[in-house]
Amino acid sequence: MAQGMSTRQLIQRLLLLVLVMFGFGFALVPIYEVMCQAFGINGKTAGAYQGEQTVDEARQVRVQFLATNAADMVWEFQPLADEVAVHPGAVSEMRFVAFNPTDKPMTAQAIPSVAPSKAAAFFHKTECFCFTQQVLQPGERIEMPVRFIVDRDLPADVRHLTLAYTLFDITARKPPVPVAGR
Repeated sequence: MAQGMSTRQLIQRLLLLVLVMFGFGFALVPIYEVMCQAFGINGKTAGAYQGEQTVDEARQVRVQFLATNAADMVWEFQPLADEVAVHPGAVSEMRFVAFNPTDKPMTAQAIPSVAPSKAAAFFHKTECFCFTQQVLQPGERIEMPVRFIVDRDLPADVRHLTLAYTLFDITARKPPVPVAGR
């Protein structure tokens, strides 16, 4: 035991340490948000499109698409095209393809990110496979759409956006499906 410290003092300090660690756990999410914003990483897309539905035909923005798998995900996952040119204000669509090469049903969740981060607030998804979990049977292949609008208010210096998805295997986290007759 530390010199001059009673058992009671040691227990108090350990309990204080546990409380500080618990509080830090709750603070991680807001800290993460601030760090992402400060360093321009993990740009989250904006919510529903609230702007005027007019198209800026005089301007084009390149939207690049990336698809990656998390470390434990074995699906094949990619966009049908690497990029598209869009007019701000226009509804655009890209389809991503997923294939389950295993011999078991699997459930996945896609997490999106937009770069540069200052453009994320101007990228609006109106339909996306990332809104729901995707369940694929063994050998099943699907095309999953993402419909989006690049806001007309996108800063003029932004001419290129990247929409990236990371696909996670969440099969183990999904509750088991009830079997009929039980």
